[in-house]
Amino acid sequence: MTLFFTIFLPFQQVDAASEPVSINAKAAILVEASTGTILYGKNIDEKLPIASMAKVMTEYLVLEALDKKKIKSDQTYTPSDYVYKISQKRDLSNVPLRKDGTYSAHELFEAMSIYSANGAAIALAEIVAGSETNFVKMMNEKAQELGLKNTEFINATGLENKDLQGMHPEGTSADSENKMSARDMAKLSQRLLKDYPEVLEVASVPKKVFREGTDDKINMPNWNWMLKGLLFEYEGVDGLKTGSTSSAGSCFTATAERNGMRVISVVMNAGDAKGSSLHTARFQETKKMLDYAYNNFNVQEVFQANYAVKDQSVLPVVKGKEKEVKIHSKDALKLVVRNGEEKAYTAKFNIDDKKLTENKELTAPLKKNEKVGTMTVEYTGKGDKLSFLDGDKGMQTDIVTEKAVEKANWFVLTMRSIGGFFAGIWNGITDTVKSWF
Repeated sequence: MTLFFTIFLPFQQVDAASEPVSINAKAAILVEASTGTILYGKNIDEKLPIASMAKVMTEYLVLEALDKKKIKSDQTYTPSDYVYKISQKRDLSNVPLRKDGTYSAHELFEAMSIYSANGAAIALAEIVAGSETNFVKMMNEKAQELGLKNTEFINATGLENKDLQGMHPEGTSADSENKMSARDMAKLSQRLLKDYPEVLEVASVPKKVFREGTDDKINMPNWNWMLKGLLFEYEGVDGLKTGSTSSAGSCFTATAERNGMRVISVVMNAGDAKGSSLHTARFQETKKMLDYAYNNFNVQEVFQANYAVKDQSVLPVVKGKEKEVKIHSKDALKLVVRNGEEKAYTAKFNIDDKKLTENKELTAPLKKNEKVGTMTVEYTGKGDKLSFLDGDKGMQTDIVTEKAVEKANWFVLTMRSIGGFFAGIWNGITDTVKSWF
């Protein structure tokens, strides 16, 4: 027995240590938000039920409608029979709405985003699109527009259609549910935070009273228990959306910002060996990923703007007043860097062949800051190469000309042509003479 443990146990320990973080969930992803760098992934492209995380798309479309002035935050709404009936189901997450009541789009948005109120989500869908059926069409069209390849929306709430009392959107079945991949959920959340960062003003509220000061007041604790002051408080967490159904299990899309780095994490159908409840496993597994991100990575400007690669920073120019032009990177390139690997990157200039003649020259006239190619970056460290939500676009930036090059006038071009002609003759003569000796 002693011999067995001596020989085999060390190998078991090495195997366990080879995985940087172990997440107990059917699917999970961890992404740095500004670059889309994937820091960790598990089964990230399988389409799975997402429960109320579907409301992230509902939030996006509502904020887009507000931004485009299609709706107003203070416009009022009176519940339809459908919204009224769903809002009365207290076994679901809801704020009860009066059938003859009037509610502003803003307070409905708060109820949906803070308390995951399902009746409020359907109400917002009706405000934006006239009906939930039309809104679901918008959800799927937006998913396609954003490049979400493993996504299917069937309602605005994330509920299983069987919970909608036979009133589910037209064209969807009674036993269907919203589904996304972990990658798509991260991409959608990244776009929401980029396009409408104001969503965090609501998503970060730990608790609020709906209709405070009225007979209809109701407490709205945020289901995101990682917010400040709540049970699983985690420094920097300020969003985004939880979700749970019998088929989706314990789900959570989190976002946090610390030390200038914002990350997005997604866990789908989370659990642990201790049998944690539906509401706690998602936070325990999310904490593992956030700890991993902030303990091992940071965002740095690896290459500054106007960076020039040695021996690649000058290109010849034909038909110009100058015969060459300097080139450099247009923008600074920020990358997610593992601790201690600040110098583990090399840059390379890739000139667009369509910009070059057969002799590999640019043709005047050229504008200042005219794009002539891209600068790509190669990782030369010892760890695994990090990937991105959208290919390797995060590892490149444009190459541009340092200054403008005007086209030379006809006289200069003619003289160059004549000079080139006689230079060719002279070179031919000298080559012949050299061959004699």
